[in-house]
Amino acid sequence: MSDMLLEGKEIHTYYGHSHVLHGVDFHIKRGEGVALMGRNGMGKTTLLKSLLNIVKPRHGRIMVKGDDFSSMPTYRLAQRGIAYVPEGRGIFPNLSVRENLLMAAREGVDGQLDWTFDRVMNTFPRLGERINNGGWQLSGGEQQMLTIGRALMTNPDLLILDEATEGLAPLIAQEIWKIVKTVRQTGIACIVIDKNHQAVTEICDRSVILVKGQVVFDGKSEEIKKNPEIIQKYLGV
Repeated sequence: MSDMLLEGKEIHTYYGHSHVLHGVDFHIKRGEGVALMGRNGMGKTTLLKSLLNIVKPRHGRIMVKGDDFSSMPTYRLAQRGIAYVPEGRGIFPNLSVRENLLMAAREGVDGQLDWTFDRVMNTFPRLGERINNGGWQLSGGEQQMLTIGRALMTNPDLLILDEATEGLAPLIAQEIWKIVKTVRQTGIACIVIDKNHQAVTEICDRSVILVKGQVVFDGKSEEIKKNPEIIQKYLGV
């Protein structure tokens, strides 16, 4: 079994004539946590969408667990154990909390059923209080919890979070970080984008920084903690 969950090799992605990603190499291994960082507009979300073939790279290869998925549709990557929590959350507003969760429930690729409905309820007690509410009736923080819970109901090997705490109140954001930390401790690999550099590097083993669609740093998060000038150089205002 390949230790590598997801790889992008020499990824070049365009929006029309705009060249956004310039030969990006990216990878994540089983059980690893990777913080994907960069200023606004540097290509972070485009990289995630390229790795999932939501946006088709013009050049490069996508590998999932050692197999070439470059030409595969997005749902095939999901079937291989990748769960994506997009920016904007993407819940079904006309479905209840219970329905949003149960519609995603399935075994993992290897038959694992670690994340059941009951476990999600225990992890997100706030959702239990809203169980029959429609998605449109939830606060932003509750919607984010629901989207993460729904992703976990697929029993993934890899959880991808784009803007994990965007627009959330500080106390709710802290709650989300505690949940992500709990998920990491269960052995699920995570790719996390968030503007809170301190929180995301605390949770993730490795950090990758993009500048203008190119990787300028790929190393242990501990290195960033010890060298704050890296943050100032590439992420400071």
